[in-house]
Amino acid sequence: MLTRRDFLQVTAATAALMGPGANIARAASAQAITQDELLKFETKGQVTLLNFTDIHAQLMPLYFREPSVNIGVGGVNGLPPHLTGMDFLKNFGLKAGTREAYAFTSQDFGQLAAQYGRIGGLAHMATLIKAIRAERPTNTLLVDCGDTWQGSYTSLMEKGADMVKAMNALGVDVMVPHFEFTYGAERVKELISQLNFPFLAGNVTDNEWQEKVFDSIAYFERGGVKIAIVGQAFPYTPVAHPRHMIPDWSFGIREDMVQESVDQARAGGAEIVVLASHNGFDVDRKLASLVTGIDVILTGHTHDAIPGVIKVNDTLLIATGSHGKFLGRLDLDVQNGKIKDYSYKLMPIFSDVITPDPEIQAVVDAIRAPHQSAISTVLGKSESLLYRRGNFNGTFDDLICQAIIEERDTQIALSPGFRWGASILPGQDITVDDLYTQTSITYPNVYRNEMTGEMLKLILEDVADNLFNVDPFYQQGGDMVRVGGMGYRIDIHNKIGSRISDMTLLSSGEAIDKAKTYVVGGWASVNEGTQGPAIYDLVSDYIRKKKTVNIQPNQHIKVVG
Repeated sequence: MLTRRDFLQVTAATAALMGPGANIARAASAQAITQDELLKFETKGQVTLLNFTDIHAQLMPLYFREPSVNIGVGGVNGLPPHLTGMDFLKNFGLKAGTREAYAFTSQDFGQLAAQYGRIGGLAHMATLIKAIRAERPTNTLLVDCGDTWQGSYTSLMEKGADMVKAMNALGVDVMVPHFEFTYGAERVKELISQLNFPFLAGNVTDNEWQEKVFDSIAYFERGGVKIAIVGQAFPYTPVAHPRHMIPDWSFGIREDMVQESVDQARAGGAEIVVLASHNGFDVDRKLASLVTGIDVILTGHTHDAIPGVIKVNDTLLIATGSHGKFLGRLDLDVQNGKIKDYSYKLMPIFSDVITPDPEIQAVVDAIRAPHQSAISTVLGKSESLLYRRGNFNGTFDDLICQAIIEERDTQIALSPGFRWGASILPGQDITVDDLYTQTSITYPNVYRNEMTGEMLKLILEDVADNLFNVDPFYQQGGDMVRVGGMGYRIDIHNKIGSRISDMTLLSSGEAIDKAKTYVVGGWASVNEGTQGPAIYDLVSDYIRKKKTVNIQPNQHIKVVG
């Protein structure tokens, strides 16, 4: 919940931005939000699918700014989720300056955050889930689409066990994985043994026999309808993360295996087949055009929050955002093994107006209590909005890069294109808890290496192709690598090898020479044995020294095309 201290900090910092009297009408509308209004829904049919994804171990309410840049290439250019700001609002018939604008876009984020407060929180999500289950006790199925065990101080310290406890208490019915695998194969097996529900990853095979490592399908009966959930893990896990953590397993999209699982589910009597996926939105949009027999895809990985259903042939595609900000509800009217009608709502979890569920709040409190002294430690204060989300650098990424340059004495810094991490409002304290939402991974070492200009260009070109390849099946991970101490130009529509140009060393203003060597620092290397301080320790030291940080948006990356 928004504390009085938080309220005073944020209000003072944003008052000047909003102007005299600017928030009067908005404040009145904020007061009109109620828990009952969030739950209001047109109930239909026999089946209610509840879904969240990419919670990244966030148990408490937070601020989270949606992207201002989300570029689509090829046939998806200009289609959801590749719409932001006013274009997004216009496409979905939403108004600027409203709670929907705050939840779904970056538009007026600083001002609206002060008005509508934090969002998310597991106990607040639980309140909505329990209310819906009370209404539909034999009809409801709760699906977690992955990136659940990683992303916080407590999840890192407890190696994911905290989130297993939380998800068991929440009553999740089934899950699929991605960042879960960064704890290593043995730890994944240990945590699976503690789950009260199925862990599905039908696209993971062992290297020796090419047999499936995990279950592909789980069956449920809801409202008299037999439902099959087919599970898909992130297909490029060994590319995006250290291969040595999962040396004996292979991944992939494997659409033929998905089709086999769908056919098997149908043969097993399933009337409705749901793919719970961590492929990413555009991958699943293509997959839906290739695999027949999938009624619903609940998609994760790319953190897209879409307040409507995207239909591909006969498949309903659902995207429910990230960080516990949203709960999706899809009601299905099933007749003769087909969806006759449906109703959908993506509910923003406005934590200031939702009464936290006491049972789940007690679980959350018990998880955090042993770590409270550490996570509540204030490192410093931000005078500017800090965020990470979008195809290119965010201001929290810039803060991390600047910390690497100064603390490791480098000319250039590289930071991975991760999408997870809480936003910090102007005037807000930065705590250890906040910092770990941005940095808590199991391979955190900050290296200091020499790289040629040619190698730097190769890295940027490779990541750009992962992001902007016109074939979604070749998009292998997060957003563009974040850079510090260097500027560049990118033409997104060019082919690999020719997207990146005008690379400049900011300290001297000189063009980066492909034959010269530069001192580069970075973190989250997938190479085994990487040496250096942990990123969370390095950035903690940096913020403590600075006491106050003020990071303005990066103007040194020129996007064309």
